[in-house]
Amino acid sequence: MSTQTRHFLDISSFDSAQIRRLIEDAKALKAARVKGQPAVEKPLAGKKIAVIFQQPSLRTRMSFDVGINELGGHVLMVSGDEIELGQRESIADTARVMSRYVDGIMIRMLSHHELEELAHYATVPVINGLTKRSHPCQVMADVMTFEERLGPIAGRTVAWTGDSNNVLASWVHAAARLDVKLQIATPEQLAPPDALMDWGRREGASIKLTRDPYEAVSGADCVITDCWVSMGDADREYRHNLLRPYQVDDRLMAAANRDAIFMHCLPAKRGEEVAESVIDGPRSAVWDEAENRLHAQKAVLVWALGNPT
Repeated sequence: MSTQTRHFLDISSFDSAQIRRLIEDAKALKAARVKGQPAVEKPLAGKKIAVIFQQPSLRTRMSFDVGINELGGHVLMVSGDEIELGQRESIADTARVMSRYVDGIMIRMLSHHELEELAHYATVPVINGLTKRSHPCQVMADVMTFEERLGPIAGRTVAWTGDSNNVLASWVHAAARLDVKLQIATPEQLAPPDALMDWGRREGASIKLTRDPYEAVSGADCVITDCWVSMGDADREYRHNLLRPYQVDDRLMAAANRDAIFMHCLPAKRGEEVAESVIDGPRSAVWDEAENRLHAQKAVLVWALGNPT
C-alpha cells in the first residue's frame, strides 16, 4: 500500500498484521463509544469526505455518515445521478476534480474496475463501500462480530451457503489473511470464480468448495448466507430454484457446531435464504454485525485519513 495515498479497496491488498490492527482499532473505537468517550481526538477534524452512492443503501449510508461525523469530519453526500460517473466526463477527470475539493472518497458502485480507475487517478484516499466484486468493509465488521462472540478467529471454521457474491469474495480474502478455514456450498451454476479460488489457495487459504450445504456447515463456528437476488441480478426465478436447498434453517444450523452463530450482511428475505427462526433466534449475530459496520469503517477512516503511523 502507498504511504502517501491510503486506499481501502480490498482486504487482499493488506497483509495479516495490517488487517489485525484495523480490527483491533475498531474494537477500541467501539469500546470508547460504549463508554461515551472518544478513543481519539477527532482525527478527521477539518476533513471533508465525499460519500457517493450509485447503489442504494441503509447500512453503508448511515454507518459512514455517523462514523465520519463522530470522528470530526464533514460528509458531502452525493448520488450517482448527480455526478453520472464515467458518463459526462471520464472517471479520471472526475477523480482529479474531486481530489481538489475533498480529503477522501467513499463510493458504493457495481463496477470494481471503475472503482480501481477512480482510485488510480485520485490523489486522496478512496474507500470501497461495495462493488459487485467485493465488500471489504462488511467482512471487516463480520470478523469483528465473530471475535466478539467466539474469540479469536484464527484457526476457526466459517461456512458459507448460497450464492457466490461480493461478500464471499471478501471472505476468501480474509480467510487467506487471518488463517480462517472457509467451507463454501453453492450450486454449480453459481460457484465462486476459478480466479478467486485460485488466488485464495495461492495465498495459503484453507478453502473447501462443495455442493452440499450440510457438508459445508459441518464443524463450522459460524454460518453465513446472503440474499438470493443481489443488485444487478435479473434472473430471480432461476436463482430461487437453484438456491432453495441452501436456505439456512434450524435443521442446517443444527449441523454446525453447537455454539455456532449465524451472520447475514442484510437486507434479508425471511423465508428465502434464511428461516425467520434462525435470523431472529438466539444464535443470530446480525444486529451486532450491522452495528459493527460503523466501528470497522471508523477504523478504516482513521487509518486512511488520520495521521499516518
